[in-house]
Amino acid sequence: MNPSELPGAPFLSQRDGQLWLEGVPLTELAAQCGTPLFVYSKAAMLSALEAYQRAFAGRNARVHYAMKANPSLGVLQVFAQAGCGFDIVSGGELERVLAAGGRADRVIFSGVGKTRAEMRAALQAGIACFNVESEAELEVLSEVAMALGLRAPVSVRVNPNVDPQTHPYISTGLKGNKFGIAHEDTLRCYLHAAQLPGLRVAGIDCHIGSQITSAGPYLDAVDKVLDLVQSIEAAGVAIEHLDFGGGLGINYNGDTPPAADALWAQLWARLDARGFGQRPLMIEPGRSLVGNAGVCLTEVLYLKPGTQKNFCIIDAAMNDLPRPAMYQAFHQIVPLVSRHGPVTPYDVVGPVCESGDWIGRDRPLSAQAGDHLAVLSAGAYCMSMSSNYNTRGRAAEVLVDADQWHVIRERESTQDQMRGERLV
Repeated sequence: MNPSELPGAPFLSQRDGQLWLEGVPLTELAAQCGTPLFVYSKAAMLSALEAYQRAFAGRNARVHYAMKANPSLGVLQVFAQAGCGFDIVSGGELERVLAAGGRADRVIFSGVGKTRAEMRAALQAGIACFNVESEAELEVLSEVAMALGLRAPVSVRVNPNVDPQTHPYISTGLKGNKFGIAHEDTLRCYLHAAQLPGLRVAGIDCHIGSQITSAGPYLDAVDKVLDLVQSIEAAGVAIEHLDFGGGLGINYNGDTPPAADALWAQLWARLDARGFGQRPLMIEPGRSLVGNAGVCLTEVLYLKPGTQKNFCIIDAAMNDLPRPAMYQAFHQIVPLVSRHGPVTPYDVVGPVCESGDWIGRDRPLSAQAGDHLAVLSAGAYCMSMSSNYNTRGRAAEVLVDADQWHVIRERESTQDQMRGERLV
């Protein structure tokens, strides 16, 4: 593969037949830290963030990192130090933000199933806003806030029935999805929220999905949300800020999403044309900030020829990299050291006891047992969705900064997994 075609270029490169991330040869990390191993480029994350920051120059806008994409403390620290806010979907994520040095007053709390305990903790911490996703949640949040003598700042998440043209599991803005409040019910919900004594209407929120690769769905959603804002404000309820979520896709396999600054040039033009360009704005990118900043290193354990398929069995599995099993997702797989030999098509599979434990289908590889491979574009929704299935410890994580590297998560041991368990 041409080095310029690698997702994550120019931070991921091939030099003298070896794969490097920034100024570190990945063979060094595999040897010293073992595998499976997630490795992230700090420069790649900051470069992705800078595209949004360029788009927001001179605007009253803030980036809130959607931390469900990758909640590792070392990753959160990078974005906190860069001035980002955070988008959370659980009380545990709030605790992680605070542990990483993030500011509570730059936290937005999304998600359809917030508990009373999570609401209390977020209110006591002083978060910026709750993105509310049902009428029942409005009632409960008002009760919790009143019991604390507080008023909860809220946005209603609108479901605009816009097709994001992505995988159905990561589509969130259609009528059949569980997220948000239907477009036609939104005005009534805002009028109700404005009457609840424990709430303060702060904004309006919309998030239509993930891995979106064209501007059209965003423009459609912007128009529908602005139509609602005009109706809501005409009814006497002020909307302080606009929140257009995240969802911008990345290059996994020749995907061509617009660059963040190019996308937002179009969105700002639409906002300006409709008179909303100076309204405070929030967005919540996740995958587009971290996805192509990460790789997963893995060792080839066995090559297993078969009558219908050849299998390359590696030590990473669906518990480490769940996206292929969950979404039939594609990740490029490349060797850490180029081998000049016959190329064979392999299904790259892990050791977990499931037929769904595959990482790549029919991949042309020249490989031997003991070689190391890199699964690319693994910075988002891989480690964050990993598990201990088959009593497998979660992988270690490393952050690369120029020619230096730091372990930001130790490899999980079986003892770590059993720590809270008891024999009767």
